[in-house]
Amino acid sequence: MRNFLARRLMFSALSMIVASMAVFGLAHAKEDPINLFIQPGYFMAPETLAALKAKWGLDKPLVLQYLTWAGNMLRGDLGDSVQQSRPVTTIVGEKWGATAQLAIVAWIFGTITGIPLGILSALKRGSPTDYFARGFALFGQSLPAFWVGLVGIWIFAVYLGWLPVFGRGAGLPFFEQAKHYVLPVLVLGWGPMAGYMRITRSAMLEVLDSEYIKLARAKGVSERSVIWKHALRNAIIQPLTIATLLLAGFMDGAVLVEVIFAWPGVGRVAVEAVNSNDFMLITGTVFIFTALYLFMSLVADLLYTVVDPRIRYA
Repeated sequence: MRNFLARRLMFSALSMIVASMAVFGLAHAKEDPINLFIQPGYFMAPETLAALKAKWGLDKPLVLQYLTWAGNMLRGDLGDSVQQSRPVTTIVGEKWGATAQLAIVAWIFGTITGIPLGILSALKRGSPTDYFARGFALFGQSLPAFWVGLVGIWIFAVYLGWLPVFGRGAGLPFFEQAKHYVLPVLVLGWGPMAGYMRITRSAMLEVLDSEYIKLARAKGVSERSVIWKHALRNAIIQPLTIATLLLAGFMDGAVLVEVIFAWPGVGRVAVEAVNSNDFMLITGTVFIFTALYLFMSLVADLLYTVVDPRIRYA
C-alpha cells in the first residue's frame, strides 16, 4: 500500500506540474499577458505599463515567472483578481458553498436513482422495464445539458409556473429554497444518472452470467443473497469509480448549469473570469479544479479495497 500511495502521489504531483505549465504557457502563447489587464480602448503610459509589469512579475524572464507563480500556488497564494482586486482564494471560498450544495444534492440524486435502475434493468433483462430504462439512459446521455435546462425552464417555470429558475433562494424557508434546487439538480444529475444506469447494468449482467453465481444458485442460495451479497458486491466497482470522479466534476462547478440558472457558484465565477480576461482568477480556479479531481481519483482507488477486500495494492 505504501508503494502504491507513493506512486500515486508522484503521479498527482507530475499531473499538477503539467497542468500548471499548460495554463501558464497558454497565457503567454499569443501575446504579452499584460494586455489581458488593459481594457480595450484605453491608453496606458509607458511608465504605468512598466509599473504594472513589475507588480505582476511580468518583467522577469519567463522561466522565473513560472517558478514564482508555481511557488505561490503551492503556498496557497493564488494571487489577486485583476477585476475585483481581492484574493482569488477569498472569491472562490465565497462561492464554494453554493457549488458544494448543488453538487452534493445532484450527486446523491444521480447515484440513488441510476444504480438501482441499472440493477433493476439487469434483473429484468429483455422486459419492458429494461427497454424503458435503457431508453431513459439513452436520452440522458444524448441530450445536451443546456438544451434540457432551457426546455425545463420553459415548461416548469414559464408555462406551468411551478418552479423558480434564478439563484438558490438563500434566506428563504426550507421548502421555498428547495424549489430552487429542483431544476438545476435534475439537469445536472440526469446525465450522470444515465451513465450510472448503463455501467451498473453492464457490470451486473457480466457478473450474473459468471460461473460462481450459477454455482451459488445451484447450491440453493436465496435469490436476494445472490443479488445483493454476491453479484452487486462484485459489480459495484465500476459505478464506484465514476461516482467519485463525478462528485469531483460537480464540485469543480457545473459551468453550464450554473450559468443557465444563475447559480452563484464557482463555475459561474470561472465563466465571468474568462469573459473579463481575469488571468489570475482563471489560473487559480483551474489549479483548484485539478487538485480536487486528482484527490478524488485517489479516493476512488482506495475505496476499491473497501468494496472488494481481495484487491490489494503492492
